[in-house]
Amino acid sequence: MGGRRREAVALLRPGGISAPLEARRGRRSPGSGFALPFLAGPEFMDLYMMNCELLATCSALGYLEGDVYHKEPDCLESVKDLIRYLRYEDETRDVRQQLGAAQILQNDLLPIITQYPQDKLLFDAVIRLMVNLTQPALLCFGKVPHDPSSRHCFLQVVSYLQAYKEAFASEKVFGTLSEKLYDLLQLDWEQRQEEDNLLIERLLLLVRNVLHIPTDPEEEKSVDDDASTHDRVLWAMHISGTDDLLKFLASSPAEQQWGLHVLEIVSLMFRDQQDPEQLAAVGQSRLAKEQAADMRELELLRQREMAERKSRVLQRGSRHSRFGGSYVVQGLKSLGDRDLVFHKGLHNLKHYSHDLGKEARRVPKRRQPAREAEPRRRSALNVRLFLREFCGDFLESCYNRLMCLVKDQLLRERGQQHDETYYLWAMAFFMAFNRSQRFRPELVSETLSVRAFHFIEQNLTTYYEAMLLDKKEATSWARRMHLALKAYRELLTTVQEMDRSPDEAVRDSSKIIKNNIFYLMEYRELFLALFRKFDESRQPRSFLRDLVETTHLFLKMLEAFCRGRSNLVVQSKRVRKKKQPRAGRAGPPAPPHTPQELEELWAGLQEQLDTCAQGAEPLPEDAVPFDAASETPVEEQRAEAMVRIQDSLLDRRAPAALALLRSAREVWPEGDVFGSPQAAVEEETQLLRQILFAPLPRQAALEVEEPGEEEEGEEDEEEEELASVQVSEKEFSFLDYLKRFASTSVVKAYVLLLRSYRQNSAHTNHCVAKMLHRIAYDLKMEALLFQLSVFCLFQRLLSDPSAAAYKELVIFAKYILGKFFALAATNKKAYVELLFWKSTATVREMTEGYSSLREGEGAGARRASKWTQQEEEELQELYLKYKGVEGADVVGSILTHLPSRTRKQVVKQLVQLGLAESRRDFPRERKGTRLVLWTEEQEQELQRLFEEFRDADDILGNIMRHLTAKRSKARVVEKLLSLGLVAERKELYKKRKRKPGLPDVGEDRSPWGAAGQEDSAEDEESDSEGEGEAWEEGGAGGRAAEGCREQGGENRMVPEQDVQGLACCLRQAGLAVPLLWLQSCLNRAAEDREEDGTAQPVPLVPLSEENEDAMENEGFRKLLRKVGVRAPANEQESFWRIPAKLSPEQLRRAAASMAPAEPEVGGGSTQGAGSREEQSSRALQRLQLARRKRGASPEEEIPVLEQPPAAPGSEPERDSPGRSPPGPKRSRVILSDDDDDPDSPVAAPARPAPDSDGEGARPPSRRKRLRIEEEEED
Repeated sequence: MGGRRREAVALLRPGGISAPLEARRGRRSPGSGFALPFLAGPEFMDLYMMNCELLATCSALGYLEGDVYHKEPDCLESVKDLIRYLRYEDETRDVRQQLGAAQILQNDLLPIITQYPQDKLLFDAVIRLMVNLTQPALLCFGKVPHDPSSRHCFLQVVSYLQAYKEAFASEKVFGTLSEKLYDLLQLDWEQRQEEDNLLIERLLLLVRNVLHIPTDPEEEKSVDDDASTHDRVLWAMHISGTDDLLKFLASSPAEQQWGLHVLEIVSLMFRDQQDPEQLAAVGQSRLAKEQAADMRELELLRQREMAERKSRVLQRGSRHSRFGGSYVVQGLKSLGDRDLVFHKGLHNLKHYSHDLGKEARRVPKRRQPAREAEPRRRSALNVRLFLREFCGDFLESCYNRLMCLVKDQLLRERGQQHDETYYLWAMAFFMAFNRSQRFRPELVSETLSVRAFHFIEQNLTTYYEAMLLDKKEATSWARRMHLALKAYRELLTTVQEMDRSPDEAVRDSSKIIKNNIFYLMEYRELFLALFRKFDESRQPRSFLRDLVETTHLFLKMLEAFCRGRSNLVVQSKRVRKKKQPRAGRAGPPAPPHTPQELEELWAGLQEQLDTCAQGAEPLPEDAVPFDAASETPVEEQRAEAMVRIQDSLLDRRAPAALALLRSAREVWPEGDVFGSPQAAVEEETQLLRQILFAPLPRQAALEVEEPGEEEEGEEDEEEEELASVQVSEKEFSFLDYLKRFASTSVVKAYVLLLRSYRQNSAHTNHCVAKMLHRIAYDLKMEALLFQLSVFCLFQRLLSDPSAAAYKELVIFAKYILGKFFALAATNKKAYVELLFWKSTATVREMTEGYSSLREGEGAGARRASKWTQQEEEELQELYLKYKGVEGADVVGSILTHLPSRTRKQVVKQLVQLGLAESRRDFPRERKGTRLVLWTEEQEQELQRLFEEFRDADDILGNIMRHLTAKRSKARVVEKLLSLGLVAERKELYKKRKRKPGLPDVGEDRSPWGAAGQEDSAEDEESDSEGEGEAWEEGGAGGRAAEGCREQGGENRMVPEQDVQGLACCLRQAGLAVPLLWLQSCLNRAAEDREEDGTAQPVPLVPLSEENEDAMENEGFRKLLRKVGVRAPANEQESFWRIPAKLSPEQLRRAAASMAPAEPEVGGGSTQGAGSREEQSSRALQRLQLARRKRGASPEEEIPVLEQPPAAPGSEPERDSPGRSPPGPKRSRVILSDDDDDPDSPVAAPARPAPDSDGEGARPPSRRKRLRIEEEEED
């Protein structure tokens, strides 16, 4: 018998020739690097033809003779070979398909484990093989394939799995598995080996895999109460005692590691069962309420059948259809202007529609409604009785302990991905079963708490956000969200059931839970968010039904909770968004002044200026003519400085205007725009008068969006929003909370569910009607339902033959229709409003009048006033006046004469008057838009910046920050591509950092590039703390400054950004020789890299004892990090290293920054402007340097007008010998910014000798102010 079977199986291979059995038995087993040669070609994929190697391996397992299986001597090796073959299968799972087609599991593996359970090695190997063969197809393929060939393979694997499940529906198989599992669980932990634990886990995984196999609905087209394959598997588990072993594993404290496996198996056992309420009622007499519900359903069906029979009788004509005649329907137009001609019987007229005969509109696949879950069938009675008993025992002894264990593992992330779905299912199922059978809160106390509400709300929010972000897996996230929503609804239902408990302690517990969930804002806003983002194409109709029912329950409980309380206080979170105004935007334009008013104003200002010239009134010291934090470069802020001077004069603040004028002259000395440096007081007074009377151009005010106007995204730049959450408490009003549901998105969702009122349950229809009644009657917002699709639904409801069964819906529909026709009698536009969904503001206008919101209330308060005829004539004259001016902003020029209007209002009115075709004729001028062509110098600058930052993480960002001429990122990218510096745009993308704790090097200001900030996170943190202390205390920070403080008590440590100042402090602390050694190392490395053309990391090896001690100094290490030297990366490195990415220019620049400062201060403007921040710092340097040279207060130096500042390039004058010497230290604070140009004279601040005469002492408050300005600029 066995020989004939082997010969028959051998004929299945290609060629019909089988290898000799002796040769198959003596074959060499494949090793670890084995790869099947037959897995490469597509000709292997014939599911009914097995490969000779695979066939030989299967034949060597043994043969079945009657009910007895005879294993071969090399059966164990053959099983191991099959495991190896499965390990090396291709993406089509060819080995798995061939083994399934040959029915190896049914004919060989199952008989082996049932007849040879005493062979431990063979039993273990067969269990391993069966776990691999029965794993879900989704795990084999990763996801459901979309291409036809792969999807065919996927379906084939599923069909083989269904055949495996049929074979496992055997009491003998599960009896063997349960006996082996029982024997293993009897072993103590001291006796249990690692192999025993692996076998226990594999047995649980095998049971899980078998239960996870989906049923085939085509093959199991049986009625309810008939045993399916899943029912037979459950019955086999029950007879073999496997269910008792599962309960033991769930309740035993010694078997905690199998908690997630047990919970997963239990959830798969009930996958085909109906809701737990019906399962709890199995074997009990039916209640009168259930019988009445069934009678109503039967009566509804009978009424529908009678109505359909009656309509068929009426449609049956007495004559032949060809003699039905033709009719003209008056009042119903056809496609033309004539009345409709109807060629059918009159009984068909009420079903007529213009859409008859038209081709149905195809809905794209991505917009089709989501598929509903397969309808559940009722299992056999004996299976349901066994499951009801299992649920009762599980609640009694296992539920609380197992749920606590599983939740702890989930919070510690010990489980696999999405294991929390089994926890959510178990919570919803067993709490509903406990509530339906005999409600005992102590059995589900583990999941009946505020923490359970928080856990579900957190997962529900996570699934909700993932569904919006992960478009491809949105359906899967929607299913998980549906599961979490069911658990949330069951928690609410259980809390409501606790209110009806006769035990007072249970009612108090319910009150505490409701106090917490109603107090927190997250639980109240959850349903509103779910309604707003409901998507019919991703979430099925069943999700919407559960959402509506859960919302109904929550509102019902909240209303009852508020009814007995007069002042309920809840938590409120308010997100306040602070908008940063756009750069260059000013406030509302000041009203124009007449010449007479300006003359009167100047008379008072001149007196103040004379007082300031005599020294009676000091000038303010904090006058800074530019905004260092603005995105606008400092060189482009001259016009704004002029406007600020004029504003100070208009506000009668002459001293401030004079201080601003002098400060602006120091920042922008080019062209003597703000006067010459040697200007006298009379010249400054005359210049201020000219500024006062000049019609300076001002930026338009921040415009208010008008309702109905679209935002011009191409013209307006987005403003940065800084959101801050403010938590407070407020008195809760249920009616105000209910108003949040009066929105179009919520009403649309309810109407969508109402369309399937025939398929809905009576409770679902009641929930829909109750919410719509709250909106229409309680809130007086019935106009939200004045929509044509809603009225069509009402028409279908009222004409339904079984409308008597929907009495509540019929009454509500008649109420809404009556309200509409009453409104239509006074508002003739109500019929047009039927075509649109309406907002609350539109509803109010529709019911109270279209001018009710234009009188200063609501959104209409922001609407602009109408244009008068005089304003239109003035607008037309101004447009014709400025239309021909070349290069001028026409709308901007008009706005100077129409200060009460905004730019959008002017543009809109120009279009309405026919002076322009569209708004695009008046584009808002952006900064830098006139820079069209690239000059040769700009191209060279771009190439230099690219070479400097090509190794940075954000190449494009660094180039944009350091580019002199401001251009858009798109223009810079196009230029880089045209110059051939990059091959594609991807090379300019910002690189992601692998280590999340490292600091950002995107905003590097060091002159040697981004490599200067390679500090570790800990060093940066310590540096920032030390720097913060230095700013606050005004003294030195860091250990390297201790020597400075010892040598001079008045000396102060400069900020750590100033490399030169830090090197000076180290030099004064006695580290001059190590600094020279570091400089020589950097210069030598630069020379080597220029000669070799390659760069390698160079270690800094201190050979002398002095250099070695310096390498241990914390201040010296800070300097190393600042210049870009890298610390030892790990324990294997001992020395600091000069990174390979530092170019020779950067190394020389770093070495030059540590050189001693020159004694002279050069003048002139800095060549090669850098980023906006560097321009701001240079402007601050020039401003404060000029103040130091001329003096800013009467007690410091000679007056400003008597001693003008030194000319550029000249040596500054020294102060009188009576002044105190701490000036040089303060000058380092002011001149702390690095410069891109090492040759710039500003980059080398003056540093007189400590014993020389310095500046006068500065007040501490002023010094602190200058430090704060520096910090804000950074």
